[in-house]
Amino acid sequence: MAARRPSREVGVLTVLRSGRCQVLFHSREHEPPHVHVKSSSGTAVFGLAPVLLLRTKSYTPRELNQIEQLVINHRRDFLRRWHEHFNQ
Repeated sequence: MAARRPSREVGVLTVLRSGRCQVLFHSREHEPPHVHVKSSSGTAVFGLAPVLLLRTKSYTPRELNQIEQLVINHRRDFLRRWHEHFNQ
């Protein structure tokens, strides 16, 4: 029998890994389209339409600027994957 994944990992779809950052959706997401970003430094949530910081914990302003640029650069792909995943 396969080992169960910890509950915090169930329903998580990673859409990008860049450096130490993991960009992901949770399977029980809600509108508006957004991505969660996590790394050993902190967590953040960015809206995708428009790109907008919604929440953050522990990132420095410099790290947030870098993450925001990452989200901007991949926004179209994130939106496409959001709509594909959530059948919208």
